[in-house]
Amino acid sequence: MIHRTFKQGDLVLIAVILSIALLILGARWVLGSSEATVKPTGHYHATIKVDNKIYKTVELTAETQYVEVQTSRGYDRLKIHDYGIEVIESDCPQKICFTFGQITKPGDVIICLPLRMIIEIGGQAPDSRTEIDAEVY
Repeated sequence: MIHRTFKQGDLVLIAVILSIALLILGARWVLGSSEATVKPTGHYHATIKVDNKIYKTVELTAETQYVEVQTSRGYDRLKIHDYGIEVIESDCPQKICFTFGQITKPGDVIICLPLRMIIEIGGQAPDSRTEIDAEVY
């Protein structure tokens, strides 16, 4: 049996990471963002950043696509489907990035601290104010 002792700093770091994840999940629950995925009315994309540099930008479509993010710190596999993106495989120890689930709306994010990866949904919903109601001649 392996016996591992944690230092106080390790426990503090784990507590901070779990607290942040719980706050984000709580905010999503309160704001109702866990509703069923529906086809967005705008053009949305996911920007995947590693070390605060753009790794890849992908369009969110109904078709299934996979993106593999490999760094010197680890590996994540992302699945794009049903107009959203989620982490489906990771070799990081805490697996906190799985708790975000599938994200679909602009402003939604997934954060993987061990890989230093951030996935953020961006794009524009159609603006009804840009449609022409009437023309004056």
